[in-house]
Amino acid sequence: MAVTDALPIVDLAPFFAGGDDKGGMARATEAVREACRTHGFFRAVNHGVPDELMARALELSAAFFALPNEEKAKIRPVEGSKAPLPAGYARQPMHSADKNEYVLVFDPRLGFNVYPTEPAGFREAVEECYGKLTELGLRIQEILNECMGLPPGFLKDYNSDRGFDFMAALRYFQATAAENNGLSEHEDGNCITFVFQDGVGGLEVLKDGDWVPAEPVDGSIIVNIGDVIQVLSNNKLKSATHRVVRKPVHRHSFAFFFNIHGDKWVEPLPEFTAKIGEAPRYRGFLFREYQQLRMRNKTHPPSRPEDVVHITHYAT
Repeated sequence: MAVTDALPIVDLAPFFAGGDDKGGMARATEAVREACRTHGFFRAVNHGVPDELMARALELSAAFFALPNEEKAKIRPVEGSKAPLPAGYARQPMHSADKNEYVLVFDPRLGFNVYPTEPAGFREAVEECYGKLTELGLRIQEILNECMGLPPGFLKDYNSDRGFDFMAALRYFQATAAENNGLSEHEDGNCITFVFQDGVGGLEVLKDGDWVPAEPVDGSIIVNIGDVIQVLSNNKLKSATHRVVRKPVHRHSFAFFFNIHGDKWVEPLPEFTAKIGEAPRYRGFLFREYQQLRMRNKTHPPSRPEDVVHITHYAT
């Protein structure tokens, strides 16, 4: 069932006003706190990523995915890559329920294993988007730090390694009569995710048992928090279930995953447990361990849905 309730909207303009609008920043911070508590998602406007840059990146991404398969295959991941995930072009495995193809991008210091030569300007647009979304991630992280009542700079110090962030340009295949899923329902395992998309739509967020459409709005970026923030906050902030429903036409989008280092230990923070007299809802774990379990869901899908590993694997 889908409903027409809009996602919460957060205007980030006060954070780009040179620090003078303290009241505006406080209101925006409270809006982020409430959105992360109730939806786990919000729509960011006036976020510092130029509208024309996002539009150009989407246009060039569509041009790349329209190339013949043999051309796209030229930037397939190189075997033996030491990157956390293999950068380059790929499709979801044939046994996967998800129906999309994507180009995975890492920090421009690492880049693709092989950059596409067509369309012209794709690399430059991708790298500029990556840089702008990294800046936005750092800003949202500081806002979350305030939302969570943590000591100043706590999340910045905890998550100072940007080497595990990554971005994907995605194309979802056209729907067929038999199948309409573009990305099956899931939660994100990272800290913060940013999505900007073309006008096709299809992204939906589960809230109170109903699927809320995250409709495309020019110039806006969809923001959601992932499992890491949910665990650190001991379930006070929500890593929401979401999906992509395929449409009769191709859908293009970019997703940027603001991540943490694989060696980080993740567990509920004292501010949400001992300091307020609440028991931890999760046992601690290495982030790398959780990512490996999630990857196994993709590479070796369980025969039963109840056997898919979620963050509840670590629930106490």
